[in-house]
Amino acid sequence: MKILVGLSGGVDSSVTALILKQQGHDVIGATMSIWGKNGIAEKSGHKNACYGPDEKEDIEEARKIASQLNIPYYVFDCANDYEKIVLDNFKKEYLEGHTPNPCVWCNALIKFGILPTLAKQNGLIFDKFATGHYARIVEENGKFFLKRGIAQNKDQSYFLYRLKQEQLKNIIMPLGDYTKDEIRKIAKENNLYSAEKPDSQDFYGGDYNELLNVKEKEGNIVNLDGKILGKHKGIWNYTIGQRKGLGVSASEPLYVLSLRKETNEVVVGFADKTFKKSLIAEQLNWISIEKLTEEKQVKAKIRSTQQPVPATIIPYENDKVKVTFDDLQKSIAIGQSAVFYEDDTVVGGGIIQSVL
Repeated sequence: MKILVGLSGGVDSSVTALILKQQGHDVIGATMSIWGKNGIAEKSGHKNACYGPDEKEDIEEARKIASQLNIPYYVFDCANDYEKIVLDNFKKEYLEGHTPNPCVWCNALIKFGILPTLAKQNGLIFDKFATGHYARIVEENGKFFLKRGIAQNKDQSYFLYRLKQEQLKNIIMPLGDYTKDEIRKIAKENNLYSAEKPDSQDFYGGDYNELLNVKEKEGNIVNLDGKILGKHKGIWNYTIGQRKGLGVSASEPLYVLSLRKETNEVVVGFADKTFKKSLIAEQLNWISIEKLTEEKQVKAKIRSTQQPVPATIIPYENDKVKVTFDDLQKSIAIGQSAVFYEDDTVVGGGIIQSVL
């Protein structure tokens, strides 16, 4: 089988290509170039991130891996699409006082969308597209299901819930059956250049203000009673649940509870006020079901690092869904994704629109 592997220069994608080649497949390496020329300052603090000026180094490392594995290698310019689809959404959401997850949009629309499409448009012929994600894809009776990776501490299915059936049927994720330690061991045993390379820590390693490129907008930091406790220079500098760096003090630690664009206020309160039990999610994508038509018991995640917790989802007005957790959840952030599971299978998910 001919398989196109998305190479990042890191250990996971490198071992993915190695495993597939050892299985006897005809492997091709490809990297998406997303670092554009939009005037963002190139600072050393941007290292070790998916989006940053050290992309050239990553591409050269991916090229070395391809050479080491003796596979063809290509680079495709996805920068304009990345800026329009991922960065523009990131900026819009942050300025609204939301907390977006750019990796979710990048995976569904760029990495598993535009990259393989560009490869085909440029004459590459392949049967499947593979990546180094820690997740699994299983086919049952002609339908494709997305499942959590065996290594639950590395599971990346949360970032992939927006994939469609037509994408899933053309994707291979070999690492879903491995732990990270096992992948490092394979890389070392095969002397891969990337064996010791650290993982990317975030999608961007610098100050988010460099991406937002907006002027300061001073406003008030207030408590739930509306009492002014301090000043801020832009609600986009804060995230829900943030405790440090608020610049205000109280009898006990304060947390960011909400960001009000309309009044340009950062609302803070004590820890007990950070807990909520329900949310509304929109822009839904379903994988294991066609559509939610009735109440369903699931487990849900509201952030990538969380283990799924029991919840009930029910259809809500205008093709949305109401999610009610069995237990209170801390710091539910508008703009993040809520992803639903049955056992280790992704049911679907959506963008958090409001918190109840």
